[in-house]
Amino acid sequence: MVLERPLREAALGAALEAGKEIMEVYGRNFSVTEKDDASPLTEADTRAHGVIVRRLGEADPAIPILSEEGKHQPYQERSRWTRFWVVDPLDGTKEFIKKNDEFTVNIALFHRSGTGEALPVLGVVVAPALEVAYLGVPGEGAWRGSTDSWGGDLEGFLSRSSTLPEDGAGRGRPYRIVASRSHMSDETAAFIAERRREHPLLELVSSGSSLKICRVAEGSADEYPRFAPTMEWDTAAGDALARAAGCEVLRWEGGGPAGPLRYNKEDLLNPWFLVRSLRSGSARRGGAGQGQERKE
Repeated sequence: MVLERPLREAALGAALEAGKEIMEVYGRNFSVTEKDDASPLTEADTRAHGVIVRRLGEADPAIPILSEEGKHQPYQERSRWTRFWVVDPLDGTKEFIKKNDEFTVNIALFHRSGTGEALPVLGVVVAPALEVAYLGVPGEGAWRGSTDSWGGDLEGFLSRSSTLPEDGAGRGRPYRIVASRSHMSDETAAFIAERRREHPLLELVSSGSSLKICRVAEGSADEYPRFAPTMEWDTAAGDALARAAGCEVLRWEGGGPAGPLRYNKEDLLNPWFLVRSLRSGSARRGGAGQGQERKE
């Protein structure tokens, strides 16, 4: 599938504009309410959602949008979509509330393949407080740039950005696992302990929001196990970025990695998953990327 340039620019521009709205709220006092599922909601979430929906709608009003903060259409309707956006206007609201800077804007575009599987064809992750923007197009490449590099021109942004993974990423440092700052399960701890037996100097890095997937994509971490609940909009943009950077985002089943995460399911809850760099020793030893159970 040829991804039109206007859609790439719309996604990147929408994420960056949403990031500015978020930072306006971030810089002052704000109230926090609870949604029906008891998760936190702020003015920044709703303002970012409004900007993204408007910008993506202007680019192509025929492409439906599945956003965490929007209406979730019934599966009978969603199952007929051939192209659709998956959006998390503010991923890491808890990190936003704590003001630790580790929150992101996530926008992904999906296309239904000939087999009926919904595949990510574009992913944008913007960390406005860190002034970092990621863009990934599976099959073409992935980039990391400064939020200040955007002037509305995609070529200009890319020319001022670095290509992922950068040459030498991961060399000269211990094996590194990135984990959730607030969702360290017993299963995750067991996974890390197993890896530590293989890599005694293993480093554990905590990070918030979809930045964990970005760390693997850019080569600053080797694996990210997520053995706790997430939703499709939490991972969609990072998944596209990881694939574009030559990494895998795999379901964790039966004690090992299986096939890729699936999207636009009837239940939008993700299963447990593992993000890994194909450059890592653990990935090279196993064939689980083809749906086989990991053997070590």
